[in-house]
Amino acid sequence: MKRTRTGRAWQWPAAALVWLAAAGPLKAEDALARERFGLFETSRYRAVDGNCADCATPKQALWYFRDDLVAVPKLPPEPEDLSSRLPVAKDIAQWMAGGQRETPVEPFIVWLGSPEIIASATLETGVLRHGADAGMAFEVVPRIPGNRSYYDASSVAFLSKRSVQVRGRTQVDAYGHRRFIARSIWPEDFRFDVSVLPMDPLGADESLRSLITADDGGVRSPFAARLLWERTPGAARRSADRAILALMLNGAQGDDDEAHGGHFAVVTGRHHRGGRIDDWLVNNFYNLGSVSEKGIIAAMLPLDNYLADLNSGQSWYRPSYMLVAVLNKPRTAVLYQNAVGRVYDRFYRHHFEYDHATANCAGISIDTLDGLGWKLPELGRTSLPKAVGGYFRSALTDLDFASGRKTFNYLTADRTRLYPRVAFEVASDDLFRLVASPQLARSAYEQMLAEDVVAIVFVRIPQLPSSRAMGTFPVGSFDEYMARVPAQRSQWKIIPVDERVFPDELRDRPVEGSMLSDTMVGILAFGGVIGALVCPIAWWRWRRARLRRQV
Repeated sequence: MKRTRTGRAWQWPAAALVWLAAAGPLKAEDALARERFGLFETSRYRAVDGNCADCATPKQALWYFRDDLVAVPKLPPEPEDLSSRLPVAKDIAQWMAGGQRETPVEPFIVWLGSPEIIASATLETGVLRHGADAGMAFEVVPRIPGNRSYYDASSVAFLSKRSVQVRGRTQVDAYGHRRFIARSIWPEDFRFDVSVLPMDPLGADESLRSLITADDGGVRSPFAARLLWERTPGAARRSADRAILALMLNGAQGDDDEAHGGHFAVVTGRHHRGGRIDDWLVNNFYNLGSVSEKGIIAAMLPLDNYLADLNSGQSWYRPSYMLVAVLNKPRTAVLYQNAVGRVYDRFYRHHFEYDHATANCAGISIDTLDGLGWKLPELGRTSLPKAVGGYFRSALTDLDFASGRKTFNYLTADRTRLYPRVAFEVASDDLFRLVASPQLARSAYEQMLAEDVVAIVFVRIPQLPSSRAMGTFPVGSFDEYMARVPAQRSQWKIIPVDERVFPDELRDRPVEGSMLSDTMVGILAFGGVIGALVCPIAWWRWRRARLRRQV
């Protein structure tokens, strides 16, 4: 029988045309077109660089991103009174007492980094593809000079086995040839869907510490998520599109003896159906006074940038861990994000300074939670005798009184706020205590946590392969730290960094300097020790001579 034009003989060319249309050139999307910043819609933001002249964003914050891309709200939030000179915890407590704080307030600046994004792509040598498209030439951004290791053939081998999401920028040459320059590459199988995770609580011989330290910190293990707790049987299966509040712990680096303590951050966002986590918002505190060898800047930023930026991404340096609390109401996550936005505003203005012992990534985060009302247990200092001995040893070894002060401060700081792993473990254990025994809540915020958490998930994120040495789990004490580094300080692997000087004209309050310099404190300390040794001897000799005269 003769076929008509409506028969199969004419259907296959139409299908071929559809396939050819789908196989067109790969195109990147605007990074703000389909994304979220944690709890917030990116459609309410615009992308600018730090030189933005018409932004209501504080000029102090923009200064740090003069040569980079950030997202700022199209409608900036109402300005806050930042005249407070209180420490972070007390300032947030006072701010909380000032009125209703549960209305979401969009972060005033988010570190975006890249204007474009390509999702669900596959990576081949020099080419990015999406399904049956024709592909696009592909390169990665240059390595920052201070970054001693980088993306290499092992990275390509790992990433080419999976679907990836890539952030970067399309370049077009004089001949119209397009090339995508990638700044971050995120493995899209790094995701978890709470609704399909089986319940798997900690065993009798397990703890969060054992999960973190197992298998060398899980640095080479696959991405994994484990449902540790749910409020009622099956509660986790109803967790799609619910807010989350998560604790982030990054491990120890394998090539930097000053980075065995790891890193700590608090994360907010929404748990998506299907389990993607790349658009969660990480609140990362870092030293603004130094220029990171990896290009890290303290900022609120998407999780895929935080972990997978080719220079600054934590996953290129070490394994990471998260404890994710899924919430039936978003209020605790909203309150934290609103509060930490205020902390960032003050931080960029230098109302307080980053300090590795007293106001580091863990300390600032814990202080923010403390101000909200989550009163985490304090474990106290390491040891006062060790602190005194460490002061003199470091000052003599390095011929630097500032080094002695730094060691003294480390050993006298509260360990919950000093060590990222301890902060992670203490906060995680306290969260389990609250959900198990709501009557133990000591504040309104703790009561909210006790009521709102419906599931808790532990997540392990491996290190991404590159030319860098593999890391491991972070240390949790001074003794662990000293056992891991070489006995001779001269043999430590230390990456020097340059100082970043904040312009005086951007300061909105004078610098509050110390009354005594480190040198003067050191001289007084050494004088005190010498006096403590010499005076008893002098007194004894004087006493002995007096007794002889009496005889």
